[in-house]
Amino acid sequence: MRQAIGKAMGVLGMGTAILLASCSPSVQGPAAPRTEFKIGWSIYAGWMPWPYAQQAGIVKKWADKYGIKIDVVQVNDYVESVNQYNAGKFDGVTVTNMDALTIPAAGGKDTSAIIVGDYSDGNDGILLKGADKLAAIKGRQVYLVELSVSHYLLARALDTVGMKPSDVRTVNTSDADIVGAFGSPDATAAVAWNPQLSVMKAQPGVSEVFSSKQIPGEILDLMVVDTKTLKANPNLGKALTGIWYETVALMKRQDAQGKAARAAMAKLAGTDAAMFDGQLATTHLYEQPAAAVAATDAPALVTTMTRVRDFSFARGLFKGAASADAVGIAFPGNRTLGDKQHVTLRFDDTFMKLAADGKL
Repeated sequence: MRQAIGKAMGVLGMGTAILLASCSPSVQGPAAPRTEFKIGWSIYAGWMPWPYAQQAGIVKKWADKYGIKIDVVQVNDYVESVNQYNAGKFDGVTVTNMDALTIPAAGGKDTSAIIVGDYSDGNDGILLKGADKLAAIKGRQVYLVELSVSHYLLARALDTVGMKPSDVRTVNTSDADIVGAFGSPDATAAVAWNPQLSVMKAQPGVSEVFSSKQIPGEILDLMVVDTKTLKANPNLGKALTGIWYETVALMKRQDAQGKAARAAMAKLAGTDAAMFDGQLATTHLYEQPAAAVAATDAPALVTTMTRVRDFSFARGLFKGAASADAVGIAFPGNRTLGDKQHVTLRFDDTFMKLAADGKL
Protein backbone atom coordinates (compact mmCIF):
# COMPACT_ATOMS: atom_id res chain seq x y z
CA MET A 1 0.00 0.00 0.00
CA ARG A 2 1.21 3.45 -0.62
CA GLN A 3 2.38 6.30 1.39
CA ALA A 4 0.97 9.79 1.08
CA ILE A 5 3.19 12.87 1.10
CA GLY A 6 3.27 15.87 3.38
CA LYS A 7 0.25 17.99 4.27
CA ALA A 8 -2.06 16.43 1.69
CA MET A 9 -1.64 12.98 3.23
CA GLY A 10 -4.92 11.32 4.17
CA VAL A 11 -5.86 8.25 6.16
CA LEU A 12 -5.17 5.33 3.86
CA GLY A 13 -6.60 2.56 6.04
CA MET A 14 -4.43 -0.19 4.70
CA GLY A 15 -6.27 -3.24 6.03
CA THR A 16 -8.33 -4.26 3.04
CA ALA A 17 -9.33 -7.84 3.62
CA ILE A 18 -12.64 -6.98 5.21
CA LEU A 19 -13.76 -5.33 1.99
CA LEU A 20 -13.51 -8.48 -0.12
CA ALA A 21 -16.68 -10.28 -1.03
CA SER A 22 -15.40 -13.57 -2.42
CA CYS A 23 -12.92 -15.18 -4.75
CA SER A 24 -15.60 -15.98 -7.32
CA PRO A 25 -15.34 -14.04 -10.56
CA SER A 26 -18.06 -11.47 -11.05
CA VAL A 27 -20.52 -12.16 -13.84
CA GLN A 28 -20.15 -9.48 -16.48
CA GLY A 29 -20.70 -9.24 -20.18
CA PRO A 30 -18.01 -8.11 -22.62
CA ALA A 31 -17.02 -4.47 -22.40
CA ALA A 32 -17.99 -2.16 -25.24
CA PRO A 33 -15.79 0.27 -27.16
CA ARG A 34 -15.88 3.72 -25.56
CA THR A 35 -14.26 7.11 -25.90
CA GLU A 36 -14.32 8.45 -22.31
CA PHE A 37 -12.46 6.96 -19.33
CA LYS A 38 -11.69 7.73 -15.69
CA ILE A 39 -8.45 6.87 -13.92
CA GLY A 40 -8.08 7.13 -10.14
CA TRP A 41 -4.93 8.10 -8.30
CA SER A 42 -3.81 8.94 -4.77
CA ILE A 43 -0.86 10.87 -3.41
CA TYR A 44 2.51 9.08 -3.50
CA ALA A 45 5.84 10.19 -4.93
CA GLY A 46 5.83 7.59 -7.69
CA TRP A 47 2.31 8.50 -8.79
CA MET A 48 2.60 12.28 -8.94
CA PRO A 49 3.38 12.22 -12.69
CA TRP A 50 -0.33 11.50 -13.31
CA PRO A 51 -1.88 14.71 -11.93
CA TYR A 52 1.02 16.76 -13.27
CA ALA A 53 0.45 15.28 -16.73
CA GLN A 54 -3.18 16.32 -16.58
CA GLN A 55 -2.25 19.81 -15.39
CA ALA A 56 0.45 20.19 -18.05
CA GLY A 57 -1.74 19.03 -20.95
CA ILE A 58 0.17 15.77 -21.51
CA VAL A 59 -2.94 13.69 -20.76
CA LYS A 60 -4.95 15.61 -23.34
CA LYS A 61 -2.14 15.36 -25.89
CA TRP A 62 -2.06 11.55 -25.78
CA ALA A 63 -5.80 11.14 -25.40
CA ASP A 64 -6.35 13.33 -28.47
CA LYS A 65 -3.86 11.24 -30.41
CA TYR A 66 -6.03 8.18 -29.89
CA GLY A 67 -9.39 9.93 -30.18
CA ILE A 68 -10.40 9.45 -26.56
CA LYS A 69 -10.89 11.47 -23.37
CA ILE A 70 -9.17 10.56 -20.08
CA ASP A 71 -10.08 12.12 -16.77
CA VAL A 72 -7.41 11.64 -14.08
CA VAL A 73 -9.21 11.85 -10.72
CA GLN A 74 -7.65 12.25 -7.28
CA VAL A 75 -9.03 10.26 -4.33
CA ASN A 76 -7.68 11.42 -0.98
CA ASP A 77 -7.88 7.96 0.58
CA TYR A 78 -5.72 5.37 -1.15
CA VAL A 79 -7.79 2.29 -0.27
CA GLU A 80 -10.97 4.13 -1.26
CA SER A 81 -9.47 4.78 -4.70
CA VAL A 82 -8.89 1.05 -5.15
CA ASN A 83 -12.36 0.24 -3.84
CA GLN A 84 -13.88 2.69 -6.31
CA TYR A 85 -11.98 1.01 -9.13
CA ASN A 86 -13.20 -2.35 -7.84
CA ALA A 87 -16.77 -1.04 -7.89
CA GLY A 88 -16.45 0.08 -11.50
CA LYS A 89 -16.29 3.83 -10.88
CA PHE A 90 -12.81 3.98 -12.44
CA ASP A 91 -11.46 2.19 -15.48
CA GLY A 92 -7.98 2.12 -13.97
CA VAL A 93 -6.17 3.07 -10.78
CA THR A 94 -2.72 3.50 -9.26
CA VAL A 95 -2.16 0.61 -6.85
CA THR A 96 0.50 -1.66 -5.34
CA ASN A 97 1.02 -5.23 -6.46
CA MET A 98 -0.30 -6.52 -3.12
CA ASP A 99 -3.49 -4.46 -3.23
CA ALA A 100 -4.12 -5.25 -6.90
CA LEU A 101 -4.09 -8.88 -5.83
CA THR A 102 -6.06 -8.68 -2.58
CA ILE A 103 -8.79 -6.21 -3.59
CA PRO A 104 -9.89 -6.47 -7.24
CA ALA A 105 -8.24 -9.74 -8.26
CA ALA A 106 -9.20 -11.73 -5.16
CA GLY A 107 -12.69 -10.25 -5.43
CA GLY A 108 -13.07 -11.56 -8.98
CA LYS A 109 -12.42 -8.39 -10.99
CA ASP A 110 -10.13 -9.27 -13.89
CA THR A 111 -7.36 -6.67 -13.73
CA SER A 112 -4.34 -5.96 -15.94
CA ALA A 113 -1.18 -4.24 -14.70
CA ILE A 114 -0.08 -2.37 -17.82
CA ILE A 115 2.61 -0.13 -16.27
CA VAL A 116 5.11 -1.29 -13.65
CA GLY A 117 6.11 2.18 -12.55
CA ASP A 118 8.46 1.77 -9.61
CA TYR A 119 9.33 -0.14 -6.48
CA SER A 120 9.90 1.03 -2.93
CA ASP A 121 13.65 1.32 -2.42
CA GLY A 122 13.72 2.51 1.17
CA ASN A 123 10.32 4.20 1.44
CA ASP A 124 9.21 1.52 3.94
CA GLY A 125 11.19 0.57 7.05
CA ILE A 126 11.29 -1.10 10.47
CA LEU A 127 12.32 1.04 13.44
CA LEU A 128 13.53 0.07 16.92
CA LYS A 129 14.30 2.13 19.98
CA GLY A 130 17.41 1.33 21.97
CA ALA A 131 18.73 -1.25 19.49
CA ASP A 132 20.33 -1.24 16.08
CA LYS A 133 19.88 -4.91 15.12
CA LEU A 134 16.70 -6.50 13.81
CA ALA A 135 17.11 -9.49 16.16
CA ALA A 136 16.27 -7.19 19.07
CA ILE A 137 12.66 -7.02 17.84
CA LYS A 138 11.89 -10.42 19.38
CA GLY A 139 9.19 -10.21 22.03
CA ARG A 140 8.30 -6.59 21.28
CA GLN A 141 5.01 -5.01 20.38
CA VAL A 142 5.29 -3.74 16.82
CA TYR A 143 3.12 -0.80 15.79
CA LEU A 144 2.05 -0.92 12.15
CA VAL A 145 -0.89 -0.86 9.77
CA GLU A 146 -1.91 -4.49 9.85
CA LEU A 147 -2.55 -6.41 6.61
CA SER A 148 -0.59 -3.82 4.64
CA VAL A 149 2.79 -3.81 2.95
CA SER A 150 4.15 -2.79 6.36
CA HIS A 151 2.95 -6.15 7.65
CA TYR A 152 4.45 -7.85 4.60
CA LEU A 153 7.77 -6.06 5.16
CA LEU A 154 7.80 -7.23 8.77
CA ALA A 155 7.18 -10.84 7.73
CA ARG A 156 9.99 -10.70 5.16
CA ALA A 157 12.35 -9.16 7.72
CA LEU A 158 11.60 -11.78 10.38
CA ASP A 159 12.38 -14.50 7.83
CA THR A 160 15.88 -13.10 7.40
CA VAL A 161 16.72 -13.64 11.07
CA GLY A 162 14.96 -16.96 11.50
CA MET A 163 11.97 -15.58 13.40
CA LYS A 164 8.27 -16.27 13.04
CA PRO A 165 5.37 -13.81 13.17
CA SER A 166 4.53 -15.22 16.60
CA ASP A 167 7.87 -13.90 17.91
CA VAL A 168 6.36 -10.41 17.95
CA ARG A 169 2.93 -8.96 18.66
CA THR A 170 1.53 -6.45 16.23
CA VAL A 171 -0.49 -3.44 17.28
CA ASN A 172 -2.77 -2.20 14.51
CA THR A 173 -2.15 1.54 14.12
CA SER A 174 -3.39 3.79 11.35
CA ASP A 175 -0.91 5.71 9.25
CA ALA A 176 -2.43 8.92 10.62
CA ASP A 177 -1.71 7.88 14.22
CA ILE A 178 1.56 5.98 13.97
CA VAL A 179 3.91 8.95 14.47
CA GLY A 180 2.16 9.94 17.68
CA ALA A 181 1.93 6.33 18.87
CA PHE A 182 5.64 5.75 18.34
CA GLY A 183 6.37 8.87 20.36
CA SER A 184 5.16 7.08 23.49
CA PRO A 185 7.94 5.61 25.70
CA ASP A 186 6.06 2.31 25.69
CA ALA A 187 6.29 1.99 21.91
CA THR A 188 9.69 0.57 21.00
CA ALA A 189 9.12 -0.98 17.58
CA ALA A 190 7.23 0.13 14.48
CA VAL A 191 6.95 -0.35 10.75
CA ALA A 192 6.07 2.69 8.66
CA TRP A 193 6.39 4.35 5.29
CA ASN A 194 7.40 7.82 4.20
CA PRO A 195 6.83 10.56 5.13
CA GLN A 196 5.99 9.14 8.58
CA LEU A 197 9.07 6.91 8.47
CA SER A 198 11.42 9.88 8.16
CA VAL A 199 9.76 11.73 11.04
CA MET A 200 9.89 8.68 13.33
CA LYS A 201 13.45 7.83 12.37
CA ALA A 202 14.58 11.29 13.46
CA GLN A 203 13.57 10.65 17.07
CA PRO A 204 16.48 10.20 19.53
CA GLY A 205 17.57 6.61 20.08
CA VAL A 206 15.73 5.26 17.03
CA SER A 207 17.42 3.02 14.44
CA GLU A 208 16.13 1.69 11.16
CA VAL A 209 16.95 -2.02 11.25
CA PHE A 210 15.34 -3.16 7.99
CA SER A 211 13.88 -1.45 4.96
CA SER A 212 12.37 -2.15 1.58
CA LYS A 213 15.82 -1.48 0.14
CA GLN A 214 16.68 -5.01 1.35
CA ILE A 215 13.83 -6.57 -0.65
CA PRO A 216 14.17 -4.65 -3.93
CA GLY A 217 11.39 -5.09 -6.43
CA GLU A 218 8.89 -6.61 -4.00
CA ILE A 219 6.73 -3.58 -3.14
CA LEU A 220 5.68 -2.52 -6.61
CA ASP A 221 3.58 0.46 -7.70
CA LEU A 222 1.41 -0.11 -10.74
CA MET A 223 -1.12 1.35 -13.13
CA VAL A 224 -3.85 -1.25 -13.52
CA VAL A 225 -6.84 -1.25 -15.87
CA ASP A 226 -9.98 -3.36 -16.03
CA THR A 227 -9.06 -6.19 -18.42
CA LYS A 228 -12.36 -6.26 -20.30
CA THR A 229 -12.27 -2.52 -20.78
CA LEU A 230 -8.68 -2.73 -22.01
CA LYS A 231 -9.46 -5.48 -24.53
CA ALA A 232 -12.33 -3.48 -25.95
CA ASN A 233 -10.35 -0.24 -25.89
CA PRO A 234 -6.63 -0.87 -26.47
CA ASN A 235 -6.12 2.80 -27.26
CA LEU A 236 -6.64 3.50 -23.56
CA GLY A 237 -3.59 1.37 -22.77
CA LYS A 238 -1.57 3.10 -25.46
CA ALA A 239 -2.51 6.58 -24.30
CA LEU A 240 -1.86 5.87 -20.62
CA THR A 241 1.54 4.41 -21.42
CA GLY A 242 2.49 7.34 -23.60
CA ILE A 243 1.42 9.77 -20.89
CA TRP A 244 3.46 7.95 -18.26
CA TYR A 245 6.78 7.74 -20.07
CA GLU A 246 6.67 11.28 -21.46
CA THR A 247 5.96 12.66 -17.99
CA VAL A 248 8.52 10.53 -16.15
CA ALA A 249 11.20 11.50 -18.69
CA LEU A 250 10.40 15.15 -18.01
CA MET A 251 10.43 14.62 -14.23
CA LYS A 252 13.86 12.99 -14.34
CA ARG A 253 15.48 15.79 -16.32
CA GLN A 254 18.03 17.85 -14.40
CA ASP A 255 17.47 21.05 -16.33
CA ALA A 256 15.12 23.93 -15.52
CA GLN A 257 12.12 22.13 -17.07
CA GLY A 258 12.70 19.03 -15.01
CA LYS A 259 13.12 21.04 -11.85
CA ALA A 260 9.92 22.95 -12.57
CA ALA A 261 8.01 19.73 -13.20
CA ARG A 262 9.17 18.23 -9.90
CA ALA A 263 8.31 21.43 -8.05
CA ALA A 264 4.82 21.34 -9.55
CA MET A 265 4.42 17.69 -8.52
CA ALA A 266 5.54 18.53 -5.00
CA LYS A 267 2.93 21.29 -4.82
CA LEU A 268 0.24 18.90 -6.05
CA ALA A 269 1.32 16.51 -3.30
CA GLY A 270 1.05 19.23 -0.66
CA THR A 271 4.76 19.29 0.15
CA ASP A 272 7.92 21.14 -0.82
CA ALA A 273 10.47 20.32 -3.48
CA ALA A 274 13.12 19.12 -1.01
CA MET A 275 10.81 16.59 0.65
CA PHE A 276 9.52 15.40 -2.70
CA ASP A 277 13.04 14.91 -4.04
CA GLY A 278 13.92 13.02 -0.86
CA GLN A 279 11.08 10.60 -1.42
CA LEU A 280 11.97 10.18 -5.07
CA ALA A 281 15.43 9.14 -3.87
CA THR A 282 13.91 6.09 -2.12
CA THR A 283 11.59 5.31 -5.04
CA HIS A 284 13.17 3.25 -7.82
CA LEU A 285 11.40 4.53 -10.92
CA TYR A 286 11.50 2.46 -14.07
CA GLU A 287 11.92 5.56 -16.17
CA GLN A 288 12.85 3.63 -19.32
CA PRO A 289 10.12 1.38 -20.73
CA ALA A 290 12.69 -1.28 -21.62
CA ALA A 291 13.67 -1.52 -17.95
CA ALA A 292 10.04 -1.92 -16.93
CA VAL A 293 9.56 -4.65 -19.54
CA ALA A 294 12.65 -6.46 -18.28
CA ALA A 295 11.38 -6.29 -14.69
CA THR A 296 7.94 -7.55 -15.73
CA ASP A 297 9.38 -10.42 -17.75
CA ALA A 298 11.95 -11.46 -15.13
CA PRO A 299 11.51 -14.69 -13.11
CA ALA A 300 11.98 -12.56 -9.99
CA LEU A 301 8.48 -11.13 -10.43
CA VAL A 302 6.94 -14.60 -10.16
CA THR A 303 8.98 -15.18 -6.99
CA THR A 304 7.80 -11.86 -5.57
CA MET A 305 4.16 -12.51 -6.36
CA THR A 306 4.43 -15.99 -4.85
CA ARG A 307 5.59 -14.43 -1.60
CA VAL A 308 2.91 -11.75 -1.73
CA ARG A 309 0.05 -14.14 -2.46
CA ASP A 310 1.23 -16.66 0.17
CA PHE A 311 1.41 -13.88 2.76
CA SER A 312 -2.02 -12.60 1.72
CA PHE A 313 -3.66 -16.01 1.83
CA ALA A 314 -2.10 -16.88 5.20
CA ARG A 315 -3.66 -13.76 6.69
CA GLY A 316 -7.12 -14.35 5.26
CA LEU A 317 -7.02 -11.82 2.45
CA PHE A 318 -8.32 -14.37 -0.07
CA LYS A 319 -11.67 -14.54 1.66
CA GLY A 320 -13.36 -17.91 1.18
CA ALA A 321 -10.42 -19.42 -0.72
CA ALA A 322 -9.25 -22.95 0.08
CA SER A 323 -5.66 -22.31 -0.99
CA ALA A 324 -3.28 -19.62 -2.19
CA ASP A 325 -3.72 -21.01 -5.71
CA ALA A 326 -7.36 -19.88 -5.82
CA VAL A 327 -6.44 -16.60 -7.53
CA GLY A 328 -4.59 -17.02 -10.79
CA ILE A 329 -1.84 -14.53 -11.71
CA ALA A 330 -0.63 -14.38 -15.31
CA PHE A 331 2.78 -13.17 -16.46
CA PRO A 332 4.32 -12.55 -19.88
CA GLY A 333 5.47 -15.67 -21.67
CA ASN A 334 2.35 -17.72 -20.85
CA ARG A 335 3.44 -18.18 -17.24
CA THR A 336 0.73 -18.56 -14.61
CA LEU A 337 0.85 -18.71 -10.85
CA GLY A 338 -2.14 -20.41 -9.25
CA ASP A 339 -5.39 -21.42 -10.93
CA LYS A 340 -5.10 -21.10 -14.72
CA GLN A 341 -8.88 -21.26 -14.97
CA HIS A 342 -9.32 -18.32 -12.60
CA VAL A 343 -6.80 -15.70 -13.70
CA THR A 344 -7.85 -12.28 -12.42
CA LEU A 345 -4.49 -10.48 -12.19
CA ARG A 346 -2.39 -10.10 -15.33
CA PHE A 347 1.00 -8.49 -15.72
CA ASP A 348 0.69 -7.27 -19.31
CA ASP A 349 3.86 -5.88 -20.91
CA THR A 350 2.22 -5.18 -24.29
CA PHE A 351 2.01 -1.42 -23.98
CA MET A 352 5.38 -0.98 -22.26
CA LYS A 353 6.92 -2.89 -25.18
CA LEU A 354 5.27 -0.53 -27.64
CA ALA A 355 6.80 2.36 -25.74
CA ALA A 356 10.21 0.69 -25.65
CA ASP A 357 10.04 0.12 -29.42
CA GLY A 358 8.89 3.66 -30.14
CA LYS A 359 5.60 2.43 -31.57
CA LEU A 360 3.06 4.35 -29.49
